Amino acid sequence: MSPLTLALVGGFLIGAVYGITVQRTGFCLNSAMRGLLVTGDRRKLASFVLAMAVAVFATQVSAAFGLIDLRRSIYLSAPSSWLLIPLGGALFGYGMITANACGARALVLLGQGNLRSFVVLLCLGIAAYATFSGVLAPLRAAIASSTMMAFERTPSIPHHLEPLLGARNAHLLPAILLAAVLAGLAFRSQAFRKSPRDIIGGAVVGLLIAAGWLATGYFGADEFEPAPIASRTFNAPIGETSQYAMLATGMKLSFGITVILGVFLGALASALLSGSYELQGFSQPKQMLRYMAGGAMMGIGGALALGCSIGQGLTGFSTLSFVSFLAMTGISIGSALALRGPLSFPARSGAVAAY
Repeated sequence: MSPLTLALVGGFLIGAVYGITVQRTGFCLNSAMRGLLVTGDRRKLASFVLAMAVAVFATQVSAAFGLIDLRRSIYLSAPSSWLLIPLGGALFGYGMITANACGARALVLLGQGNLRSFVVLLCLGIAAYATFSGVLAPLRAAIASSTMMAFERTPSIPHHLEPLLGARNAHLLPAILLAAVLAGLAFRSQAFRKSPRDIIGGAVVGLLIAAGWLATGYFGADEFEPAPIASRTFNAPIGETSQYAMLATGMKLSFGITVILGVFLGALASALLSGSYELQGFSQPKQMLRYMAGGAMMGIGGALALGCSIGQGLTGFSTLSFVSFLAMTGISIGSALALRGPLSFPARSGAVAAY
């Protein structure tokens, strides 16, 4: 197989495993934030934290031994705005709670028959592309150009530690330390320790982040046509997949598109085999408006923040990028504002039926 074919096949398999895992375990940052701030059930939060630990460790070990060059990823190479990154993150987090799922979770829910998530994904994809290259792009570019962050070195912890520790240790030492701290925090929860489903979900999702880097940065590397490497993210690929469905003859199949297809088909297969597939729709027009707004906010916010709860919260975080820490802070703040305080959407409109 050519490097491109290996990357595409790898993307589909990674997406399928992710779809099956999330469909069976309920892995989701939306559920994690609701558990932390509303219900008090922290198992999903602990699962997400464990995924962060595994993703950081596996990714940084791969980088330390030269299997991948993370400097070719968007999280370490793209110009970043000190204003738009946290602002976009906050908008994404608020939209995630408003729509009752992030883009990744909505894709899995669509696979198990939830038609509400189709509306969320449609609005997310359109809004993301409108912000990346459509009607909102000039405004985004103008704000970004005047609020750009300047870094003397690659903006990540390992690359700032290289002069002191050397290239390999600069990846390994912070990865080991941070992964140990995060895993320790996750397993502090007794309920999480007694929940094999959540433990497996977090571990598998974290490993799939590193698998994505290897699929594009090692197996899919082409020295004649070098390209940015990527792992799992959902905002831009959801819009790209919609565009590919309409313009396939004028577009090339990409890693992101095959991941999206794999997630949907993996979740669909898992739901059918487990007997959990069930068609669901909106109960009232106001509910549809809420989910449309949430999807649009996630699309715009994810485009501004250069990633979503998975794209920045796990994939970007695994690179130990300063930008990803900033984006994840924004996502957390936006989620908290939507769940608690004067900006709490549920407080004004009443509880919305869960997915």
